Amino acid sequence: MRLADFRITRFQYARDRVIGDSQVRIDDVNVATLELIADDGRIGLGFIQTLFFPLPAVREIERVFRAEAWPALEGQPPAALAHRISRPRGGNQRPYSLPFHEALQVACWDLAAKEVGLPLHRYLGSRRDRVRAYASGLDFHLSDEAFVRFFAHADAIGYRAFKIKVGHADFDWDLNRLKLLAETVRPGAKIMIDANEAWGAKEAAAKIIAIRDAGYDLLWVEDPILRNDFEGLRMLREAVPFTMINSGEYLDAAGKRQLLLAEGTDILYVHGPVTDVMRIGWLAAEMGIPLSLGNTFLEMGIHAACALPEVEWLEYSFQNYDHLVDQPIEIRDGYAYAPDRPGHGLVLNESARREWSRPEPLPRDQLGEAPFNPRVAPARG
Repeated sequence: MRLADFRITRFQYARDRVIGDSQVRIDDVNVATLELIADDGRIGLGFIQTLFFPLPAVREIERVFRAEAWPALEGQPPAALAHRISRPRGGNQRPYSLPFHEALQVACWDLAAKEVGLPLHRYLGSRRDRVRAYASGLDFHLSDEAFVRFFAHADAIGYRAFKIKVGHADFDWDLNRLKLLAETVRPGAKIMIDANEAWGAKEAAAKIIAIRDAGYDLLWVEDPILRNDFEGLRMLREAVPFTMINSGEYLDAAGKRQLLLAEGTDILYVHGPVTDVMRIGWLAAEMGIPLSLGNTFLEMGIHAACALPEVEWLEYSFQNYDHLVDQPIEIRDGYAYAPDRPGHGLVLNESARREWSRPEPLPRDQLGEAPFNPRVAPARG
């Protein structure tokens, strides 16, 4: 099997709820699918995603991909690409002009697993096919009423762990959200908070202690301070031994390695590119550091989550992506289940390609109604 061609489809549509945190706000989806086509006709699917600004027109995406990425891919066996270790130096150590990195890894691993007829998680060495999932609201910009409605729905369908956004300029707002969550979900539920680097190190320690003193037990505190303040993170771990620090979301693989070596986190947050996640996951396993698998497009991360023994949790945020594929990842009763189909198990839905592709960028006010999301109760506001 060798790569013979590619196809890119550009999508842009409204989200069914505003998502975001103490730093950002997002109300539309901008993604393109990358299909790597092998000489035997099999297809590997990856996702080119931007959060804050629309992707350029599909012709421009194709032009950049053909110029920057395709020369190193054409005629290559995808399994070799998936496992290859490169050695960029100097001016060659740079990202693509558009975010192809994760899409390429996902598509190559998809084809490599298909070539041997295995689900991707089995190809990666898994001995299980499910991981506990927690309900993540991405809820900072929701009204209190929408916040309660969202988490009440998640609790009603079986989730037992919940993560909310904090980091408001008014700390009483954070405490009120914790109060609303505790009143909404089942007794004994596990609660996590995510500040998205809103705090300084000493500020974080004071606020986490205040949360504890207000009666809220936290499983972990995610990204409380700046990602590369390794000394501050290590100090924070020591200052709040009654909870765990979860960090690493904003760091690349090299940064995550530095974080681990600096002993700056109790749990390492990973998501995205399969190769990068597996490599840093192996290092975390050597050091005995548990992992949490963060948001990945269409929950593709379930495969790495099942394969890495240190992963205890997978994040699920109820985003309206499922219409893009024939069979979304199964999530029920507080668990995410890895597909048993060859590859990663996600196939682009042809009706979605016809109905939701947008070859040219559209202004936000021309996107129309959001695609229906059957997995979430309405949470607008």
